[in-house]
Amino acid sequence: MKASLHTVSYAGLWAGQAALGLEDTIRRAAGLGYAGVMIMAKRPHLSVLDADETMLGRIADLIGELGLGVGPMAAYTNFSADAEHAEVPAGEMQVLYVSRLAEITQRLGGDTIRIFTAYSHPKLDHWGLRERCVRGIKECARRAADFGCRIAVQNHHCFSVDYRALSDLLEDIDEPNCGAGFDAWSPAVQGADVVEAARAMAGVTLCTTSADYVLRPRYSYMPELVNYQSLPPLVQAVPMGTGMIDYAGFFNALKQGGFDGWATYEMCSPLRGGGSLENLDHYARTYLDFMQPWLD
Repeated sequence: MKASLHTVSYAGLWAGQAALGLEDTIRRAAGLGYAGVMIMAKRPHLSVLDADETMLGRIADLIGELGLGVGPMAAYTNFSADAEHAEVPAGEMQVLYVSRLAEITQRLGGDTIRIFTAYSHPKLDHWGLRERCVRGIKECARRAADFGCRIAVQNHHCFSVDYRALSDLLEDIDEPNCGAGFDAWSPAVQGADVVEAARAMAGVTLCTTSADYVLRPRYSYMPELVNYQSLPPLVQAVPMGTGMIDYAGFFNALKQGGFDGWATYEMCSPLRGGGSLENLDHYARTYLDFMQPWLD
């Protein structure tokens, strides 16, 4: 496996988080010891609206000078978007976005684009969501193939977030360059066995993205009962290896199943300890230390 750093980690998207531009984040990843970067494909990092040849040439040159690899391109898709307005071709817009990212990924020297499925939508039942995801992702995969790229579907959005459902979805899509961007945190917070999940998904996993978490119970006070009502727990990001997720078992199972791709670290939610550059760097270094048994 090779370690990459998701540039979202330094994009400043959460209150109090330090913010670096894309090129400074790429330099920081190299300085921390990562083998590659997973580039966030939206502003303030790499947007298809801003990525002209001058910008792409500068990024490609920087990556080459630093000796980094290009991990998965991080696309942000939702195939249920604007389902209440059938006259708006929202699905076509997303396919166009992914198609342009395939061209950009090839230009930068990468070969994989991470996408999402769909959030639940009140206008769509399960089968409506399925039809949109299968049709949209199939076309994304076919168009990405024209640029030598693969599509990795991450278990992130509501549809097919369970690993067995994701496996079913990939069979329905049935494209040779479409697999899973399979992560441990989703089955872990669902209460599933992450080792069993990794064994089941290793053969179709193209890349994986990690972050570790602890659960913190929450309650709402009910004065009329002089009691508390349980609420869904807070999922709090903590340094790799200090949370609730059995990452040792997860990576062992992936490796035993033949996975040898990019293992990306991301800081994509508020961190325990805050969002200073010092704390971000601490988390990023801790990941590399933890991953030593599995890295090439």
